[in-house]
Amino acid sequence: MSAKMLDLSNINILIIDENANMRIIVKQILRALDAHTTKEASGGAEAFTTLKTFNADIILTTWMMSPINGVEFTKMLRTSSDSPNPMVPVIMLSGHTEARYISEARDSGVTEFMAIPISPKSLYLRIAEVVLRPRQFVQTNDFFGPDRHRHDNEKYRGELRRQEDKEKQQDEMELTDAHNSLLKPD
Repeated sequence: MSAKMLDLSNINILIIDENANMRIIVKQILRALDAHTTKEASGGAEAFTTLKTFNADIILTTWMMSPINGVEFTKMLRTSSDSPNPMVPVIMLSGHTEARYISEARDSGVTEFMAIPISPKSLYLRIAEVVLRPRQFVQTNDFFGPDRHRHDNEKYRGELRRQEDKEKQQDEMELTDAHNSLLKPD
C-alpha cells in the first residue's frame, strides 16, 4: 500500500456475516486500516434493523447467509420503502467468483465485489474505490443502485443518454473548436 493512505478513521462500516470468526477477521483488518467505527450483524434482517440506528457509510456483506442472503439483503436495502439508507455503498465478499455470481450481485445493487479470502490491501482498495470514486445511482423500472458500468466503452456508437456523457461530449467539441481555431491562419 502507498505511504499516503485514505483516512478511514471517520468512516462507519457495517459488517454482515453469519460466521462470527469471519466478522472478527474483517474487523481486525479494518482496525489495522484505522477504521474503528464498526458494527456487526449476523444476517440480513439484523443488519436492516442495525441500520435504523447506525448510520453506515459502507456495508461489507457476504453472499452466503440465511434466511436472507447478501443479494436479497442488498435488494431490500435498495428498494424497500422503509430502507434507512438505500444509497449506502455495499461491498460483497464471496467465495463464488464466477461471472454469473458477480452479475447477480451487481444487478442486485452491490457496489463492489471481492473474492474471499480477502487481504488488508484488497479490502483497502475496494473501500478506497467507493470513497474516492462514488458511482452515480441509476433508477429504471427494474433496477435501483449504483451505475453498473465502470468504464467508457470506446466501441459504443449509440446515443449518449447520460447527462455527464453529454457534458463530456460538449467539452470535447469546445476543445476541438478551440484547437481548430488556433490552427487556422489569420
